[in-house]
Parts: sequence; C-alpha cells; structure tokens
Amino acid sequence: MPRAEARDIAGTNDSLNRRCEDALGILAAYPSLLLAVSGGPDSVALMLLCAQWSLRRSHAIAVATIDHRLRKESRAEADEVGRWSRALGFEHHLLTWQDEKPQTRLQERARQARYALLTDCAHRIGASAIVLAHHSNDQAETILFRLTRGSGVAGLAGMAQVARCDDLACVRPLLDFSKEELEAICEQAKHPFFRDPSNEDESFARVRLRKLAPILAAQGLTQDALLRLGSRAARADAALAHCAVEALNGALRRDDQTCIDLDSAILREAPIEILLRVLAIAIKRLAPDAVLRLERLERASARVAAALTARRSIRTTLADVSIEANDERIRLRPAPPRRSS
Repeated sequence: MPRAEARDIAGTNDSLNRRCEDALGILAAYPSLLLAVSGGPDSVALMLLCAQWSLRRSHAIAVATIDHRLRKESRAEADEVGRWSRALGFEHHLLTWQDEKPQTRLQERARQARYALLTDCAHRIGASAIVLAHHSNDQAETILFRLTRGSGVAGLAGMAQVARCDDLACVRPLLDFSKEELEAICEQAKHPFFRDPSNEDESFARVRLRKLAPILAAQGLTQDALLRLGSRAARADAALAHCAVEALNGALRRDDQTCIDLDSAILREAPIEILLRVLAIAIKRLAPDAVLRLERLERASARVAAALTARRSIRTTLADVSIEANDERIRLRPAPPRRSS
C-alpha cells in the first residue's frame, strides 16, 4: 500500500480519529517502539494508526511478525505483513518459533514463545516498548477465561494497559476499542488482513468460551458486564497493592540480596490477602525470575498466618525461597540448592 494511503485511516469518522490519536498518546513516553503485527485486523489497524500518528516522526517504530510454524500458510502471511509494513515506512522483523511444538497447552506455550521472541527482538533493536493490539473483546474474553479458572482479584482485573516484559514495557493502547472498530479502520483504509482459522478451532478453551458468549449474555454476563468487573477488580487490586507495600515497609527490618526480615508483630494482625502480597513482593525481590502460582502462594501464606496467630515456628519453601516464621520475625532467604539424587 502506498504510504500516502495511511493519512486518513478512519475515513470521515472524526470521532474515531480523535479517539485513535488520544489512545496512541500513551506511546509518547517510549522513544523506540516495536509493534507486534500478526496480520490479523487488530494488529493491522494498530500498524495503520501508528503510520498516521502525529508523533510518528519523533519515534523509532519497527514491526515484528511471528511465524509460529503451526499452519502451512503462516510463512507466506508473515512475508506479506513484511511487505505491508515496509510500504508504510516501517522496518520489519520476521521472527520464527523454531522449537518442537507441544502436544498440550499449545496456545499457552505459543503465547510464551511469542513474548520471548518479541522481547529478544526489542532488546536487539533497542526498542523501549513492545506495542500489542489487544482490544476490549480480548479483555472481556480474558476476564471470563480467568473467572472460569477461579482467578484472584489481580487476574480478574484483566490485561494492564502497561505491563512489564523483563525490563521492557508492554503497552496496549487499544483496550478501549472494540474488534469491530479496528476492523472498520482496516476497511476504511481499504487495507487487507488475514483471519487465523485457529480462532474457530473449538479444541481451544478460549474459542469454546467465545461460542458461549450469546448464552452468557442472555443471562446478563455481557461483554460490558465483564469489562465492568475487570475495572472494579483493577481498582481493588490497586488498593490492595498499595496496602501491601505500606505493610511491607512498616514490617521491614532487613532487606538485602541474601535475606529479608519482617517483623511478625506488625504482620500478625494483617488480613491474609495483605500478608500474601507482602510475601509475594519479598519473594520477587530475592528471586526476580520466580513464577508464583496463586494456589501455592495461598497455601504458604495460610501456613505463615496460622503460625503467627499461634505464636509458633514454621519453615516452608516457595519458588526456591525459604520462609521461616516465628513469634519475632518472618525471614526469607534463597533456598539452598537441592541435592542431586
């Protein structure tokens, strides 16, 4: 597509134009951007919007497309996205998931691979942020998916507009736009896009939930209701996070790379959710790469809370961090290496 065609992506819809420009304002803080563009309508709309963004000239913007090698058409589609991005004046990076494909949890592991490839590419080209095209339909679907799995408040908050991928920002500027609006942007620009057939494959849980949407909506669980739930959960999560930091700061007696000591007397009366979050913060300080499973964190926190209430001692390990609690302190240290059998 000639570069000139990117000048009026939203056609005569001035309201949508203004919303798009306002939405991209969140990207202004990042001088170098890597757009994740799969070739679907959502990410193509993101690319088109960035092509006409008023601050484009003051930012380095590149595009990355991932070939997951899950469909025979994927490489040709990725190459086509490369042509589209170059026509808009963007440097393009084709990334390939080379690993052997798993037989289970395919979408989850593909997502993990996708973020790893994008992060590596961003580091390589010096990008300060990865920009993703998730929209309000994705957000509602994510909240519903997590709801069915008994997620905590943080999970029900949905996807954050700005999150962290290692030391990079992951920015989602389009969360307030619907999928239909993003498709309209492509159509008004007369720009082609691809549709991934896996979005109709009912072997994936998210697709099955999508098919249930009309039934759930008839019972009141509409997309708007899910988004309200996410917004309220995000508000509650922010309040709990603030309280946890305050509790941690009040209880902290030692904090270095080898040990964190917390005052038991201060945390003894804390609600279990605050204690859980304090322990999570402390563990991540000692082991930044630790993967904290909520169920395991809940069990460990319950043991610590029971020990504090009974004024007895316990010792447990979580995410390779040793936790010792007694009447005086809670001490967290990296666990010693496991003995080889």
